Amino acid sequence: MKLGIVGLPNVGKSTLFNAITKAGAEAANYPFCTIEPNVGVVTVPDKRVTKLHELYNSKRTIYTTIEFCDIAGLVKGASKGEGLGNKFLGHIRETAAIVHVVRCFEDENIVHVSGKIDPLDDIDTINTELILSDMEVLDRRIAKASKAARNDKELAKEVEIMKKVYAVLEDGKSARTISDDLDEDEHAFVQSLDLLSFKPIIYVANVGEDDAATGNEYSKKVEEFAEQEGARSVTICAEIEEEISELEDDEKAEYLQELGIEESGLDKLVKASYSLLNLISFLTAGEDEVRAWTITDGTKAPQAAGKIHTDFERGFIRAETISYDTFMNECDGSMTKAKEKGLLRSEGKDYVVKDGDIITFLFNV
Repeated sequence: MKLGIVGLPNVGKSTLFNAITKAGAEAANYPFCTIEPNVGVVTVPDKRVTKLHELYNSKRTIYTTIEFCDIAGLVKGASKGEGLGNKFLGHIRETAAIVHVVRCFEDENIVHVSGKIDPLDDIDTINTELILSDMEVLDRRIAKASKAARNDKELAKEVEIMKKVYAVLEDGKSARTISDDLDEDEHAFVQSLDLLSFKPIIYVANVGEDDAATGNEYSKKVEEFAEQEGARSVTICAEIEEEISELEDDEKAEYLQELGIEESGLDKLVKASYSLLNLISFLTAGEDEVRAWTITDGTKAPQAAGKIHTDFERGFIRAETISYDTFMNECDGSMTKAKEKGLLRSEGKDYVVKDGDIITFLFNV
């Protein structure tokens, strides 16, 4: 899973990227500091995996990961090639979702490209460039498909869908706002168009240290906008994230508690990302290895088994499974107790895997 971190110059993108990936991307107080995207792979924090590792004293413990890509700051006119323009838009196209960092802090020592702090205007600037880029793509697609659609009903239907999306873009709205009005086939078709403004998005309100625990008037506006658009939003202080990135887990938890912050920005971002992309994790556990596996919510047991190895899916017999909470709370972390109490279930091909399921797959070689 690859997420692209975007935003206007000097909003804290690279600072946040450095903090959550510890990758050391350059962060400076001038536009286009980031030219080529910096990429960092982040281990997804999961207390369940840590606890199972302690329980089994496993030889290997593997957490799932997310790839973050710090993309150059965008400016007005990017869709027409301004700034890093087309290069920037191309980098976004390669990501599964967008993390849009929005400046929600005052600091006279850090310049703002438009000279004022206005998060909704900043959001509009970037969304407009994505919309204009998408309109250009659809213009070409509609013109090309319309000629052939005269004798092709399926193609004619696709043209109508594209025109429907184009009308939304023309109204200044992102393509993702039409998502709920599309049926499953239409949604799949629009997704295949690879429109930038159709990508799932998380708005990150980057606040100052004093507002890290409660947010501020700027971050509240970002939250409201995200809710109206059906997107996700989180409030983070990138400076604090950078500070705690160098601390041990115990020190980090203590420091956050002192600040009145319930969870780190990375934890918030990961949760929002999983929710946005409809992802869950199932677990495998034993002395050799404890591991988290990421799948799409709604995945059935054979396909989840295939995540581990294609042979598991092909020869799938059944899945022996128990939820993590039941395993820890009712069985004291003992599979023997789980079997004795009849809580270890045997599930077949139609079983839909749940988040936190601990699974052993049985299969034919």
